[in-house]
Amino acid sequence: MVHGALFLLAAVATLHVSSEAAAAPPPATALSAAAREFLEAHNQARAAVGVEPLRWSEQVANVTSKLARYQRVKTGCQFANLTAGKYGANQLLARGSAAVTPRMAVEEWVKQKQFYNHADNSCAPNHRCGVYTQVVWRKSVELGCAQATCVKEQASLTICFYNPPGNYVGESPY
Repeated sequence: MVHGALFLLAAVATLHVSSEAAAAPPPATALSAAAREFLEAHNQARAAVGVEPLRWSEQVANVTSKLARYQRVKTGCQFANLTAGKYGANQLLARGSAAVTPRMAVEEWVKQKQFYNHADNSCAPNHRCGVYTQVVWRKSVELGCAQATCVKEQASLTICFYNPPGNYVGESPY
């Protein structure tokens, strides 16, 4: 592995166990810097296509944090299996010595926008658009994200959960 190099892998999983968003009051305390950065980066991408902003959910963030910690301890920051939850999800696995900020992770997912065709709700051949469309999914209203760093493996994992989930086949994200 080349030091200083950063290798990124993105994955999306949409989990459709529940499609009801929990109505949560605004948090009583100020958001952490990381939470603000995740939220701002998501909401900039959403504003660019006319979608209402997400709000931070401590409940969703706590679930995401537990999963990120589990992945750090048990799998060395490998991708999480997201097939059995109730949230939409994006993941980013970074390998190398550079740190990944919350904004960098979201910007990596938003890069897929160049392959997404909103006019016919399609993705360019041989490309994936699911992490981008989850970021801008108009029916998702809550966000919770977490990151884990695995020093020995020189890897970091970023996970964001979206409530309710998006990426329903045949539905346009916005």
